[in-house]
Amino acid sequence: MPGVRRIACRVWDWLRCTITWSCCFSAGLMEADKKPRSQPRSPWSDLPLDIGGVVFSRLPRYADRAAFALVCPQWRDAARRQVLTLPLPLPVLALPDGTFYSIFYPKLYSFPGCGFAGYESVCDSWLVFPRDDGCFLVNPFSRASFMLPALSSVRLLPPNAVAKWSLEDGSQVADPYITWMHINTSEKLHISKLLLCSPNLVAALVGIGHTSQILMCQPGASSWSVRAYDQCKGFEDMAFYQGKLYTIANDENLLVVNISQDHSTGDPQVSRIGQIIKGEPWYPAVFEDDTMCCKKLYLVESHGVLLMARRTIMCRVPGPGAVPIEVAGLTGFEVYKADFEHSRWVKVSTVGDDQLLFLGRRCSRAMSVSQYGLPGDYILFLDDDEENRMDYCYDRENTSFGAYKLGSDGVLFPHPYISWKLCDEMRLAAWLFPRDP
Repeated sequence: MPGVRRIACRVWDWLRCTITWSCCFSAGLMEADKKPRSQPRSPWSDLPLDIGGVVFSRLPRYADRAAFALVCPQWRDAARRQVLTLPLPLPVLALPDGTFYSIFYPKLYSFPGCGFAGYESVCDSWLVFPRDDGCFLVNPFSRASFMLPALSSVRLLPPNAVAKWSLEDGSQVADPYITWMHINTSEKLHISKLLLCSPNLVAALVGIGHTSQILMCQPGASSWSVRAYDQCKGFEDMAFYQGKLYTIANDENLLVVNISQDHSTGDPQVSRIGQIIKGEPWYPAVFEDDTMCCKKLYLVESHGVLLMARRTIMCRVPGPGAVPIEVAGLTGFEVYKADFEHSRWVKVSTVGDDQLLFLGRRCSRAMSVSQYGLPGDYILFLDDDEENRMDYCYDRENTSFGAYKLGSDGVLFPHPYISWKLCDEMRLAAWLFPRDP
């Protein structure tokens, strides 16, 4: 086996020098691959499958794994034999202008999106493009795609639901609180979170600004479903954990969403929402030195445990009624695990020496990274703000992804070459989690 590994290392070095993302995704190369080739047969196809498997197992980036499988049928076979035993490839950073970055590669690579610019949400390895005729999802790695219903096609529960209003000081206000019926016709309606929970269940947080509601459907359905009279909340995140759907709002209460099926169509629908954990939230307040803390909440599963990550952002307040301004670099995280037995959040000091938490508004995940030689117990996060949901503003022009070591008191920006402008057009930066070819 040591001899195999020595040979594999040589092949690995060759791969790192010769294989690039364009080898994988360039349309011209894909077309050329279909044409008859007159070149002599490459000696690389004679590489034994066991050595090829070792080489493939040393490739952490999806781009390298995909390119490996494109070299020849023999290498593709070696890749297929390995994918079921390997950890998932490292994530890709996607930007709304259609650029992808492989953030852990020692040399900067930017990846053309081949027409994938302008997405409005992200789910695992899927980019989401809402359209008038439906929500179009496309996987930029495999080029697979499918459709979900349009946000204008929603089945109400009950079917005859209407918006209820009352007059206060001569103005119409939602009565007794804001429901789906009060926001469903807004031009600002958008998907803030989308989860492909199972082959028969898709869940989404859909709303405007700080207010959203839970919608459900199954792939191929003609409409979403919603409990029309449920109160809309300031949902921060949603996660599918051990077969159940959980949400968390800014009050830090953990809610479980019970799901049933429509008797006539078989489509999923929310039957009940119950509180599992009562949070002990804090809300922004201005201190004597004209500073305040804002927060963002995330749900993510790690090692079979459901975690809540709370990001705190230190801001300065220029004056009464002014929008708080982020103090660059002064951010921190606290992580809590859900103790379902005692219905409480329990603070943890570590997420594990082999774990990285990739946190984003649209997509988050915990990953084991020790096999890639990367340090663990870090949180990698994005300044990915929601449309019309800004509790603070920035006094810097550019941003990047940040890294926070649990228990530390500062933020690192580990890749000086990756950055983008802080503007509305780029606020949907997101983590993409590709699957192997």
